[in-house]
Amino acid sequence: MDRKNIEKLSDEDLLDKYKNTGDTEYFGILYNRYIPLLYGVCLKYIGDADKSQDAVMQIFENVFSKILQYEVRTFRTWVYSVAKNHCLQMLRKGKNEIHVDFNSEIMESDKILNLLNEEGSGEERSAILRQCIDKLPDKQRNAILRFFMEEMSYQDIVDNDGYTVNQVKSYIQNGKRNLKICIEKNSK
Repeated sequence: MDRKNIEKLSDEDLLDKYKNTGDTEYFGILYNRYIPLLYGVCLKYIGDADKSQDAVMQIFENVFSKILQYEVRTFRTWVYSVAKNHCLQMLRKGKNEIHVDFNSEIMESDKILNLLNEEGSGEERSAILRQCIDKLPDKQRNAILRFFMEEMSYQDIVDNDGYTVNQVKSYIQNGKRNLKICIEKNSK
């Protein structure tokens, strides 16, 4: 199959051909389609062009070495989730090195941000939100970050973290309540 025909294949066809043949050309074409998306995701979370480029390369290496282990139904959704998770892990490891902007204009899901009142500057509100998220119990914090920031479904969280659906719903509900209380307390 020539390169022009290979490039016309769907994401899932490219992934299947890569898994079946081991030919890295299929994976390379697939991955090249998503470099701009991954760079955008990384830039949004990390806020630094050079670190975002590095993150895209790290994601590529990670995905390339592990893609055969996963059953991926929709590559676009899967790789987007991988990129967000990678960036969030970077943020957790180097909280002081990387600035995350919790501005509702660049977040896909700003439901948590609606908990903030309109008083104070955006930076103050972002700082309060980050502090309050950090104060949540681990299970609530993880469920909140996965659901709102990573846009994972309840089932994705269940599959990823091993909780039941009811536990996930409870962690999110309690986490939202605790965030609201914390934000209101720290915004006065």
